[in-house]
Amino acid sequence: MELAEGTRVREFYEEAVIHERHRHRYEVNNLYRDQLVDHGLVVSGTFQQGRLVEIVELPDHPWFVASQFHPEFKSRPTRPAPLFREFVAAALERNRARTGVSATAA
Repeated sequence: MELAEGTRVREFYEEAVIHERHRHRYEVNNLYRDQLVDHGLVVSGTFQQGRLVEIVELPDHPWFVASQFHPEFKSRPTRPAPLFREFVAAALERNRARTGVSATAA
């Protein structure tokens, strides 16, 4: 799958192309894709030369990244998938910002 330059997931994965297991349950209807993008949705990951949307983001949200693939299949306790690692990091940062208390992992 190709990751769009300048997106969060491209930053998380530090690669232009990643390999993840596709989930064949939900699809973005390409008839509405331009309209979704015009209203702020960022298509940050695609498959099959851009025909299938795999990852979307909302740039003005503290952390909104949605994936069509299964990041849990490659995630391990000592090597979390980038989406999980960054989600937890964002949650910890939000907690620090809201409470002024630093939360640490056990």
